[in-house]
Formats: sequence, C-alpha cells, structure tokens
Amino acid sequence: MKPTRLLIVFALLGVCSLIKADIPPVFGTEYRGKTQKDELTRLYISPQRIVWTYNEEQVKDAELLLEPGNSQAEMAGRKVCTLTSTENETASILLDYGKEIHGGLQLVMGSSSRREPSLVRIRFGESVGECNSQTHNADWRVGYSTDDHAKRDITMEIPRDGLIEIGNTGFRFVRIDLLQRNTTIRLKEARAILRYRDIPYLGSFRSNDERLNQIWLTGAYTVHLNMQEHLWDGIKRDRVIWLGDMHPEVMSILSVFGDNEIIPQSLDLVREQFPLPRWMNGMSAYSLWYLIIHNEWFKYSGDMGLLMNHKDYILGLIDQINERVDEEGNEELSPNRFLDWPSSPNEEGVEAGYRALIVWAMQDAANLCKILKEPAYAEKATACMNRMNRRVKDHNNLKQAASLMAIAGILDPAKACDEVVSVGGAKGFSTFYGYYMLQAQALAGQYDEALRVIRQYWGGMLDMGATTFWEDFNLEWMENAARLDELTPPGKKDIHGDFGAYCYPGFRHSFCHGWASGPTAWLTEHVLGVKVIEPGCKVLKITPNLGDLEWVEGTFPTPHGVVKIKHTKKADGTISSKIEAPRGVKVIR
Repeated sequence: MKPTRLLIVFALLGVCSLIKADIPPVFGTEYRGKTQKDELTRLYISPQRIVWTYNEEQVKDAELLLEPGNSQAEMAGRKVCTLTSTENETASILLDYGKEIHGGLQLVMGSSSRREPSLVRIRFGESVGECNSQTHNADWRVGYSTDDHAKRDITMEIPRDGLIEIGNTGFRFVRIDLLQRNTTIRLKEARAILRYRDIPYLGSFRSNDERLNQIWLTGAYTVHLNMQEHLWDGIKRDRVIWLGDMHPEVMSILSVFGDNEIIPQSLDLVREQFPLPRWMNGMSAYSLWYLIIHNEWFKYSGDMGLLMNHKDYILGLIDQINERVDEEGNEELSPNRFLDWPSSPNEEGVEAGYRALIVWAMQDAANLCKILKEPAYAEKATACMNRMNRRVKDHNNLKQAASLMAIAGILDPAKACDEVVSVGGAKGFSTFYGYYMLQAQALAGQYDEALRVIRQYWGGMLDMGATTFWEDFNLEWMENAARLDELTPPGKKDIHGDFGAYCYPGFRHSFCHGWASGPTAWLTEHVLGVKVIEPGCKVLKITPNLGDLEWVEGTFPTPHGVVKIKHTKKADGTISSKIEAPRGVKVIR
C-alpha cells in the first residue's frame, strides 16, 4: 500500500495523530494522557553459580542454568535442568547472580510431568541466609516483616511450558522449591531481570589502590540501583523518597552521572506529597535537608528554573523554621529529633547534632534567598542561624553530632576530629552519617585518617561479600561471621540474619541503601580534588589530597562536558597534575 493511502486508512480509524506516537495506533486517541512509557531498561542475567541444591539426586543438570538464554521455551526437553520431587522429599535449588540486582526472575520452561501448572516457592534474598529464611510478617518481635515493602517470598503456580516472570525487589540470590509431591519440572532458564536506569557513568575514579577503586564503584552502583522512577533509598525496603537520605545520594549522583533529571523530579514529588506546614517525610530534620539539597543542586547545575519553581515553598519553610526559634536560641521545630538510627540512644548528642543541622540549613537557605533576590528572607535565615548559635550544646561524644557541628562552623574541625570523630578509627561510624564524619575529617585536613576509615569500614562490607553498601554496618559484626554469599557454618554468625537493629533487625536489614554511597562523592571531591565554585560548574577548584596514594585519575561530569583529571605524586612528595576541561569550565587550583 502506498504511504498516502496508508495515512488515509489511519485517518479513517481516527488515529492519524498517533502514527508517530510510542503506542500502537490501534489504541486510539482515548488513551492519550493515560499511558506512560517505562523509562527504565530491562536486562536478563544468567546465574553465575549454583550455591546449593536439595536433594542432589533430585536436581539434575543444574549447571545448564548458567548458560546464556533466549527466553524461548524448550518443548523437546533438551538442555534443561530437572527438578523432581518424591512422596517424601522436595527438590530445591539456590542460585547466585553475582551482584545485587533490582528486578525479578524469568523462568523459561521445558515441559513438566504434569499437564496442569506446578506449584513452586520462590524466595529472593540479598544474602544466602535470607534466601533460606522464613518470613515473619505477623510477628514484629521475630524480626519485623521481611517482605512488607517488596515481596521476596512467593508461592505460586508456574506453567508447564512457556515462560513466566516473577517479583520486583532487591536481591542477589534466588531459591526455587518444587512443592508438589511426585512431580518433575524442567527449567530451561532461570534468569534475573535487572531493571535499571540506562545512563552512562560519566564520572570515574582510579588510583593505585584497588580497594579504594572498588569502594568508589560500589558506591556508584549502590545509588544507581536506587535511581528507579524516583530516587529511592533502598531497593528491597525504603522504596520511596526519603528526603534526608537523599543528600549523600545526590552528592554521589553528581559525581558519577551529573545533573540527572531524577533529582528535580524527586524534589518536585516530595514537595507535592508533604505540603507546608507538614515536615518532609513527617520529620523536621528532613525539611532541613531539603534546603541543603537545593543549595547543592543549584551550585552544581545552575538550574534557576527549578529554584524558582520551589521558591514559594523555600520561603514558606524558612518562615516555618524561623518562627519556632526564639531570641535565646531555644527552638521547637518538632519533638522528633532524628539524625540516623545508630545515634538514637545518645539523646544529648542527637540534640546537639540536630541544632547544628538547623544552622547548616539556615546558612544554605540564606544563600538560596540571595540567588532568588529575596534579601529580607536571606536576613531572616541568617538571623535565625545567629539565634541558634547563642545556645551551642555539647556533642556528648557522638560522632554524628560533632561532624555536623564542624560542617556548620560551630565547632573547630580539628577539635571535633581529635576529640571525637577520629577517635577509635571507624568505630562508631555509620553508613549514612559516615559521609559527614569523612567531611569533618577533610575539613580538619585528616585525609590519611579518612582513607583508612574508608578502607576499613566500607571495605569491611566488601570483605563480607557485599556488591552494594548496606543500610547499617558495624565492624564488630565481622567477628566470627560468615560472608553473605556463603551458607553459614555451625558455630558462625550470619552477617545478615544475626545483626541489625531499630527498624532493620535481621533479614529486614537492607543490603543496598543509597545513603551509604558517601565515599564515592567524598573520594571525587577530596582525593580527585574537585569542588564546584560557581553555579553550573562554571568554575571548578581542583586540589588533590592523595594521602598515601601514588597516583589517582578520573573524570568529573559537568553540564558543559566531562573534566579529565590525573594527579601523580613525584619523588619529592609534590603532585603533578594534568587536567582537561571542556569549554565553559574554568579550572583554578
């Protein structure tokens, strides 16, 4: 049919305007505005190894599942893994996909002994222990729910032939149990479905220390997995926008992916979800982080449009904070004082850190108001900050509090680190606020100490088999604990199931949490040495701090293009640098 006649046919069907649309023209104009294209990409990944089978006599040719697939069922029964249950024994298999994944599972069948569907149990796990565990959805005292945010334990029927896709969660391991007696199923493929945002890693970091290189990349991948439709904090649990948790994620995204649209999209949505006078996520501290994030985003992107779009909310929030701080520096923002979970028992320290967070947020709010040409509000934010500083509380040896106080300019960074933050090395660090502890150490010039902590603390998770960074971690957990990718031997602790606290006991603990990505941003800013001086990255200051490293090289994404950087330590201890910046970016040293 000629093109002209084809257009006439479509016009007669009433869908001529949809010829160039992303949906098939058969849907018609009545679907306009009611469809949404999936902005994420799907990637099928074959298992990397068979962790375990039960019973070996009833699971045959499991290694065939490790081969590449094509999503096409095998009706002839060739090259398939066979699971057979008897009257008294089930058949089970536990698969390892090698890396933490967000998505689900595709089962491609090769026929079965039953003409009707077969009943199986599918368990997703971020660790081997979680895959072998029971869920406890009814009794929080046993360990809270382990699949209340995303189903990880599913009993379902699977087809005799064809394929089926199951699940939407964070996982690395999958266990499949055949539940029916005297039944055989044949699996041709059991591939993970990685659902991710297909964007380039524009930023990079390499040095002569492979452990640091791996930590930088692991942090980048951790935050990448959480860049779903909006910016989440966890892919198994906390699959929503947590404003405070976003800050380390934002800093990592800017270091790796640049000015990605997910940041303004997430800020827009959370503003809509929590209109004033409500606090972001129901916590006043997270409304403070909202101001800090806006300041960081504008400094990097120079996005005046987003700032103007949020102007009324920003000014209203400043009013809301300001009116709750009296002349003596007493404040009544909210009875809920939250920094991070591990700091919670130290109420005196949390109070000091919370007040420092207000000061930091008001500093950034004043800067935003200057950009918005609102001098009266800039003065209001500054005055609020000054009133807060009339009452400086003791950090009570809480590393989180001392770090915030150093960042806010309330406490001398060297004093904060010598007396609190650097005492005991990584002891007392946390995955979320560890980023601010590292920032305090940088302010104090303690780069060697910060690098030791990164290697020990975040590297400790790698030593336990992590491929993404966790919601929380203590070095003490490593003592006599098995790696997450192993069956836990008798007499050893399960690094996943036997630890965790607060809202994340046991297997509820998330092993991919974006707030833990801080070292990625920190290594780019302080070791590679990149700091944004003028909005839109028009001026960058590049000052490397190599510590004990011999060389470091990498890239930094800007709205104008990628900056290429290499620093080499010479025999006399001085550093030779080679920097290539795109047009529109001025580099100072």
